[in-house]
Amino acid sequence: MDFEFTSTHKEIRNGVRELCSKFDLEYWRKCDEAHVYPEAFVEAMSDAGWLAALIPQEYGGSGLPMLDAALILEEINHSGGNGAACHAQMYTMASILQHGSEQQKREYLPKIAAGSLRLQAFGVTEPDAGSDTAKIKTFAVRKGDGYVINGQKIFTSRFQHSDMMLLLTRTTPFDQVRRKTDGMSLFLIDLKKAGDSVKAVPIATMINHETNQVFIDNLEVPADARIGEEGKGFNYLLSSLNAERILVASESIGDGKFFIDRSVEYAKQRVVFDRPIGQNQGVQFPIAKAYTAVEAADLMRLKAATRFDAGLPCGAEANMAKYLASEASWEAAEAAITTLGGYGFANEYHIERKWREARLFRTAPIANNLVLSFVGEHVLGLPRSY
Repeated sequence: MDFEFTSTHKEIRNGVRELCSKFDLEYWRKCDEAHVYPEAFVEAMSDAGWLAALIPQEYGGSGLPMLDAALILEEINHSGGNGAACHAQMYTMASILQHGSEQQKREYLPKIAAGSLRLQAFGVTEPDAGSDTAKIKTFAVRKGDGYVINGQKIFTSRFQHSDMMLLLTRTTPFDQVRRKTDGMSLFLIDLKKAGDSVKAVPIATMINHETNQVFIDNLEVPADARIGEEGKGFNYLLSSLNAERILVASESIGDGKFFIDRSVEYAKQRVVFDRPIGQNQGVQFPIAKAYTAVEAADLMRLKAATRFDAGLPCGAEANMAKYLASEASWEAAEAAITTLGGYGFANEYHIERKWREARLFRTAPIANNLVLSFVGEHVLGLPRSY
């Protein structure tokens, strides 16, 4: 292992960086202040083909490995942008790719690759079933040649900017299954056809994340909207999760690098008591410590992506990468806001926005305490902690 990026990796970084330069920090600040979706940026990313990185070439995508996709999202956040606005377009389609019918693949994947169809809404979490996914209450009842679905979802992001939603429901009651993760099915919902049967209510949050509570009322869908076999939806969902963890870790690494770059620049230029503040150990050491943590997280991210691309088990590595990267980016965020002092809280310096955005990934898409539970039980063989 030489840990050197290839010329292709460098071209990807440069290409994404060039596109991001057209959407400067002021663009993101204005989107954040107005709480508007960064539509122009997402369209540019789609047009350039970056969001189709993981879709095979036979379906109109680039067919790139996971590591390449990870670098794309890292560069977005390193530039000061927010890859969360479009990252689900990269990984949500994995359930279709790996478990969908050939008809579903041919119908949807080329459109997703072209950007003419957005599959970003991910309906899993519910008001009374957060991390305990097996306890979801949204239910799909078989009726003739299709299903009727009723229920609620929460924290469903980008609903208003999606054409389709990947929806997890129960098709067998919880008390009638052998294993608690059995009896759930995965559906691909056409939101335009759904009409008033699916309604979204935006949730005001401290970040511009465009997330919603979704109400599903007697939604009728054909049987061919189901992905794979009935009752195996949770297992199909897992196809997306390792990719999601690696990609989110990559965004956190990009955030961490953004904070460190801004901290170093400011610490060199800001002079107090006739010396740059970066000369003081109280300023210098937190930045150096955060940099060290980001670099360590990056190594685990690279290991997870490499194992993913080799087809090797990578659940532990993907989860640990997400944990380490989100913790490291938060440490870097704290170092940045402390280094800039009062200016760290001023909108014009762009730290406070990214500080808010970075905090999200310690909680989502999986809480870091649950990552530790996973490592304790499944890696170290300790008794289940919950």
